[in-house]
Amino acid sequence: MENASLLRRLGAMLYDSLLVLAILFLATLPFIAMRGGEPVEPNDNRTYQLTMLLVIYAFFVYFWSRSGQTLGMRSWRLRLETPSGSIPSVSQASLRFLMAIVSLVPFGLGFIWQLWDKDNLTWHDRASDTRLKYYPKT
Repeated sequence: MENASLLRRLGAMLYDSLLVLAILFLATLPFIAMRGGEPVEPNDNRTYQLTMLLVIYAFFVYFWSRSGQTLGMRSWRLRLETPSGSIPSVSQASLRFLMAIVSLVPFGLGFIWQLWDKDNLTWHDRASDTRLKYYPKT
């Protein structure tokens, strides 16, 4: 199988972002309840920010280390694998998550890098020793 293209990655990211947004909404409800129905001020509430980051981390690391696929990746027929074809470990998935953030920070340069990489890999692919493979319909 071939490494996933940038457009497929972005498509899966869009699908996953909608699902993560819904989960973050649910994770916000206890914070609103604790404030008596008042909105949460994200910039003033470090506990809230950390909780939201942990929810996002748990979502991705759980799916990547369990099946190699999030729901968005499944829709786009992508699977996260090690070079040997196995599902990544929790530590590899965690490193990938952290490095994906680093890849996004400089205007997505770590993702765009894939266009010039000889193996069609992003920064977080290389750092975590994982590959995002595309499995076309047979």
